[in-house]
Amino acid sequence: MTVWTQLAYAVVLGGGIAAGLLLVATRVPRWAAPSLARRLAPYLRDVTDPRGVTPVAALPAIAWRRRRDALLARLGGAEALGVRLRQAGWSIDAVSFRGRQVAWAAAGVAIGAAAIIALTVTGRMTPFAGILPVVAGALCAVLCDAHLAAAVARRQRRMHEELPTVLEFVALCLAAGESLRDALRRVGEVGSGVLTDELRRAVLASDTGSNLAEALQEMADGVGLPTLSRATDHIVAALERGAPLAQVLHDQAADAREDAKRTLIEQAGRKEILMLLPLVFLVLPLSVLFAVFPGVVMLRLGIG
Repeated sequence: MTVWTQLAYAVVLGGGIAAGLLLVATRVPRWAAPSLARRLAPYLRDVTDPRGVTPVAALPAIAWRRRRDALLARLGGAEALGVRLRQAGWSIDAVSFRGRQVAWAAAGVAIGAAAIIALTVTGRMTPFAGILPVVAGALCAVLCDAHLAAAVARRQRRMHEELPTVLEFVALCLAAGESLRDALRRVGEVGSGVLTDELRRAVLASDTGSNLAEALQEMADGVGLPTLSRATDHIVAALERGAPLAQVLHDQAADAREDAKRTLIEQAGRKEILMLLPLVFLVLPLSVLFAVFPGVVMLRLGIG
């Protein structure tokens, strides 16, 4: 047994013991009583200090949050990441997503380390296997970002599909004599899609003091869908100029359907090219092989 094998066994056994001790420690009841500041803070927060009384036990957590926010600000990209999270419909902030990404990277490093231990125990360890933890960690971090990008694309695709139906429904409610706010509220109550959820939030924002046009514009800017932004711009312009909203929504629904049809034709063209790949690289070589192989066998056997 080599030194590396002994080290691998030591890491496995030590990790198991540490995991068991951590599990036991998490189940041990807390014997220490809360501090006096922590017990009095909920009752004195609104009396002594408008900003609240900070318990002494919470100071390390607050310091950690400040350092974490400062590190994220130095890294940059917090605003763009926040926009992407808003487009994906996730309720977490940029700091929480970075924490999740770090957790994914740590899990990748752990998987790479486990692979190195397995290779060492089986005697297949090579010098190039030492970079497995770094590669696995970077790959998991990239996969976390790719998961966010896929969520954004999936949500925007669903909104793009729901937009014509929602606009037609709103136009129908307007033609029946309802106001725009009531029509949007009805669509939000009846519908169950992603776009109806956004409309429900916009109506709620308008009910709590915001202007309806500003709420719709903020919704379109947060979603980042070009067709929805164009339809929202036309609705806001119709509200400001007093144009008939029903006709405007009918026109926008027709434009959205034409855009969806054009997108579907483009996707069909790309899929047609992809369908040629198995035909060229699988079906045609097999056909040629079936046509040529019998003749080659007959020539080798000296028949004919």
